Amino acid sequence: MSLFPRILIAALLWLAAPFAASGAAQAQSGPQRTERIEAELVPMSAWAAPGSTAILAVKQTIQPGWHTYWRNPGDSGGPTTLRWTTPQGVRPGDIVWPLPERQRLSGLMNYGYSGEVWLPVPVEIPATAQAGTTLPLTVKALFFVCSAEMCVPDELTLGLDLPVREGAAPPDPRHGAAIARVLETAPRPAGIEARVALEDGVLVLTAAGGPLAGRDPGPSYFFPFEGGVVSHPAPQTGAWGPQGLSLRLQPGGATRADGLSGPVEGVLATAHGAFEIRAEPGAALAGTSGSGDLAAAPDGGASAAAARTGPAAFVHAVLFAILGGVILNLMPCVFPILAMKAAALAASAHDARHARRDGLAFLAGVLTTFLLLAGVLLALRAAGEAVGWGFQLQSPPVTAGLALLMLAVALNLSGVFHVGAGLQGTGSGPLARLPGGLGAFFTGALAVVVAAPCTAPFMAFALGAALLMPWPMALMVFLGLGLGFALPYVAVSLTPGLLARLPRPGPWMERLKGLMAFPLYATALWLAWVFSRQAGADALGLLFVAAVLLALGLWLTGGAQTERMAGRRGLLHLTAGLAALALAGGALALAARAPAPAAGDPAATQAPRAAPWSPAAVEAALAEDRPVLVNFTADWCVTCKINERTSLTSPGVAAAMARAHAVYLVGDWTRRDDAITAELRRHGRSGVPLYLLYSPGSAEPRVLPQLLTEGVVIDALKDAGS
Repeated sequence: MSLFPRILIAALLWLAAPFAASGAAQAQSGPQRTERIEAELVPMSAWAAPGSTAILAVKQTIQPGWHTYWRNPGDSGGPTTLRWTTPQGVRPGDIVWPLPERQRLSGLMNYGYSGEVWLPVPVEIPATAQAGTTLPLTVKALFFVCSAEMCVPDELTLGLDLPVREGAAPPDPRHGAAIARVLETAPRPAGIEARVALEDGVLVLTAAGGPLAGRDPGPSYFFPFEGGVVSHPAPQTGAWGPQGLSLRLQPGGATRADGLSGPVEGVLATAHGAFEIRAEPGAALAGTSGSGDLAAAPDGGASAAAARTGPAAFVHAVLFAILGGVILNLMPCVFPILAMKAAALAASAHDARHARRDGLAFLAGVLTTFLLLAGVLLALRAAGEAVGWGFQLQSPPVTAGLALLMLAVALNLSGVFHVGAGLQGTGSGPLARLPGGLGAFFTGALAVVVAAPCTAPFMAFALGAALLMPWPMALMVFLGLGLGFALPYVAVSLTPGLLARLPRPGPWMERLKGLMAFPLYATALWLAWVFSRQAGADALGLLFVAAVLLALGLWLTGGAQTERMAGRRGLLHLTAGLAALALAGGALALAARAPAPAAGDPAATQAPRAAPWSPAAVEAALAEDRPVLVNFTADWCVTCKINERTSLTSPGVAAAMARAHAVYLVGDWTRRDDAITAELRRHGRSGVPLYLLYSPGSAEPRVLPQLLTEGVVIDALKDAGS
């Protein structure tokens, strides 16, 4: 079998994994397994006494190259979750989490486990339990298992018949000692007082008392319970003193956005043990510095992190990126850019040398811009930001600037002003753009900026993998995406036979030039609409003022060009045009700085019966045995809007949702939302759209296609309802 079919089969298996996970078998005692992990529900003691607390554990045996996650997975992944079914009166508690490994991966940091690990759980046994009987215990364990190629949610149903006896029970001969060691070393409170403060952009965590007093704590590291509080991959430095230690931490995205909104909880790991702490906001504690600097804590889990950067994953990601880039040309958001490509290609169609030059220059512009966007994306993620593909359009100033840029290009194509060699005669010279290869380069750059918010089939896997790779490999994946995106245009420009079929230059080119302006006018209006959703009506009004001043300034500039062509200096037109452009820049700055409107209810702007997405909303609906359709969308995602118009808000879908008694939730990613970014990442995506359909009784949702039809949604709702 050739390489491509193997990659395609691997992708299909990856997409099918969540569905396979939902079909777990009935509970059975003993180990249960998938290709990636073996799990078993095991006791610490040989039996449980009535009225006692028994300790059970979910034992994981994880295959080499794979790993699972801690309660806070870090920059990717998801924690193990347990859903219990027990006899009446039996009450399982929370997982006692062992100290995780630190799994550094280029600019990311994950917290998790590899190899063999036990997750102990205390279980209260009722006093009414009868000695001589057994208690049938069942747990559905959902493991988020990741390797170099993919992340798969594996659900296993584990069972244990726990004997009930009177008196103290001896340790279980197979697992008792191992579980006892985990309990002895697991982090727990130890009378440590802690404070945290945000000082000059740095989180200063101080801890004193208890086991920290009177000795060098050695290499120390803080594992936060919640994501977004600190930057996971950033180094943690500090000092120690006679009463404890102090750590300097880089704040995470949530802390930078909202500041310290309350206590910071987590695990402080030292050379003498790991301890749960709760740091209240406040000034640094006395005696936590002055005795020396803390030694750096070494990273753990190197083998698991390294496995995720293997050559197979890299090759798969690059090939999928090229294929996804080619398909990206067919996505709706790229249609305006096709107009720019067509205009540029028509101008040089019958000059093979110029056509080759423009094709290669267009490719260079695409690749350069993909590298720049990817570099910014990777740098932001390394700094702890929760961002994804298309992140640039989550910034209102960028959206407003792009709207005015599209308007300027459209006015250029309409003949209001000219860039390059003055006024151009019909059929001669470049087509209302920068001349030659420079124009083709910037056409490619602009195409990427506008097309980047879209995602296409195969792109999700490639981008998701790239964001988990070391940065040189990740940049190669993004280059593959750019190569695929530019490939059709470059192939035509390098094929004389295809170029010869195009009409020769003539008056039709001027008409084509004017016609091609209108998709760009439409794009400018769309971007203005996105900006209005981000920044509000007042900011949109200022953007309209900037647009009028921009058009006036460019019209006056065009008049100055006409004056110079007639032998006059045209200083009056030029001066007035520059003044109008300066005023347009000022209006744009005011629009970008306008205060954002208060967040509204997505139900007001989405489908009539939509509600805002949150994990709690999903859980509440499932608790009522109702299917849940989740739409992760953004106003700047044209594919999302088309799907919503054609496949999510039609009368047929509304009727299917009513029959299934389904709940419709919308996760709006128009402005940056760290919770939505984390959920996208949990499902292997780095951009929208993403459509999830949860069914009652299934732990993991069904992932619907990125390109929806009404029939696909109705059939999925029927399956979920049944």
